Amino acid sequence: MLEKKWILKPEPTVEEINNLQSSLGIHPSLCTLLVQRGIKTFDEAKRFFRPDKNLIHDPFLMKGMTEAVARIGEAFGNGERIMIYGDYDVDGTTAVAMVYSFFLDFSDNLVYYVPDRYEEGYGISFKSIDHAKEEGITLIIALDCGIKAVKKVEYAKEKGIDYIICDHHLPGETVPDGIILNPKQVDCNYPFKELSGAGVGFKLLQGFCKRNDIDIQKANEYLDLLAISIGADMVPIQNENRVLAKYGMEKLNEQPTLGIKAILNHAKIDRTVNMRDIGFAIGPRINAAGRIAHASKAVELLITSDFADAEEGSEDVSLDNAERKILDAETTKEALSFLHSDTAHQNKKSTLIFNEHWHKGILGIVCNRIQEHYYRPTIVLSKSGEFYTGSARSVKGYHLYNAINECSDILESFGGHAFAAGLTIKPENLDAFAKRFEKIVNDSISDDLLIPTVEVDLNLPLNEVQAGFFKVLNQFEPFGVGNDQPIFRCDQVKALPNLRVVGKDHLKMDIVDADNPSVRIPAIAFNQIKHFDHISRGKPFKVCYSLEINEWKGNKTLQANIRDIKV
Repeated sequence: MLEKKWILKPEPTVEEINNLQSSLGIHPSLCTLLVQRGIKTFDEAKRFFRPDKNLIHDPFLMKGMTEAVARIGEAFGNGERIMIYGDYDVDGTTAVAMVYSFFLDFSDNLVYYVPDRYEEGYGISFKSIDHAKEEGITLIIALDCGIKAVKKVEYAKEKGIDYIICDHHLPGETVPDGIILNPKQVDCNYPFKELSGAGVGFKLLQGFCKRNDIDIQKANEYLDLLAISIGADMVPIQNENRVLAKYGMEKLNEQPTLGIKAILNHAKIDRTVNMRDIGFAIGPRINAAGRIAHASKAVELLITSDFADAEEGSEDVSLDNAERKILDAETTKEALSFLHSDTAHQNKKSTLIFNEHWHKGILGIVCNRIQEHYYRPTIVLSKSGEFYTGSARSVKGYHLYNAINECSDILESFGGHAFAAGLTIKPENLDAFAKRFEKIVNDSISDDLLIPTVEVDLNLPLNEVQAGFFKVLNQFEPFGVGNDQPIFRCDQVKALPNLRVVGKDHLKMDIVDADNPSVRIPAIAFNQIKHFDHISRGKPFKVCYSLEINEWKGNKTLQANIRDIKV
């Protein structure tokens, strides 16, 4: 693993900090954090700390909403059969569960469909359209996918099937011939462009409620599923997403959907749930169903109203997740071993590795692991039928999608965004693609982008970490993209004699400022065992850390999560 470079974010002006502090009366360091997030006035801070449901935008500002709600009403009135269709990841499955459960109260002519990751691949499939025709479906509501499925929607139209597409991915030059809900359409005036796929589906539910004089609380019953989609799909937790995530997390903690409650039981989370739990416990279990078996298991878990079924379904996806972890570890180890022995790879600025036997369902995770190890734009592929298919991940600051787009003439298909993508390629084009991709990256990436970084919000001595400080800091949640958990730096830290190793290679200790040890803070440093000898000798060291609550058996204590150490 490469040593990380610590980068201190630009500090606001003294005037900006003082102006905010005079109106809020809080610690100047907290004011610095707020100004760094673009919050400079009392009213902006009020909206940040107290997100108001009134700040949620009118769903009818979204292009296509009037037509979508009318088409659904027409389908209900005519007794048409409707298919709720969604992608097999967390965003897609939570969206399907949410929209299906909501509309089930208005029609018994509903079915849901999630494509098979291996047989059908991402997005709308021809197989699903043929199935819909056989089942007498005349309307498909597609969630978290479909914005580029021009030919497939045309194929469905020939069979008498209409589409409402609720997507949040970037549209191509041509959009499908259906009713489109996507705030990223160039001619859509919806004020917020960064909703998740489930977020677009939620706007549809809001629109249906508003047009039919239904209490909006009916849609709000699914805010916990929406919060999970926001956290797992890593959309910015800003503007409307912050409001939706805030209230969604409240719902998740106070009255979660039965399937989510069962997942929390299996994950042994009996404390306040945060966005980190979505990323490390809830999301992986929902995702595992589609990676190891079929994502319909996840949907079934999320829509059930039977406690026994929820417990059984949660155990099932937890077992899938355990199997996924084993496959992930074995494949990552094999890939890193191969790359380590490949002398040509050492001098490259990108990583491309393939093995026709690797499990397709864990390629994205393995790609993340390899990217973290070598810190280069990375592609991992496996054989799927007659093609190679897989995942790509970028480094911060490098636009991966643009690089892959320059190879589009030798790819069968691809999609994604700046930091992550998926692609499919014929075996005979693999060598040509590998050479061209490396050349594109080599010619366009700067050396500084190949050094992993820790972005530090500000220098904060441990002595400034008081109860009142953390009480306000805790209200910055929910954290996520666009509102990252603040990271602080302290350059003179010592560990008290209770330093110990926990788990395989984590360090647990109490830390103090070396020069003024009046404040003692419990700390955990994941994967930092390499520094044990230095720290155990009582020598000072530098830390980047975040602050969080460690909750154990009902007891809550403040804890520093040490992100990186320099000795």
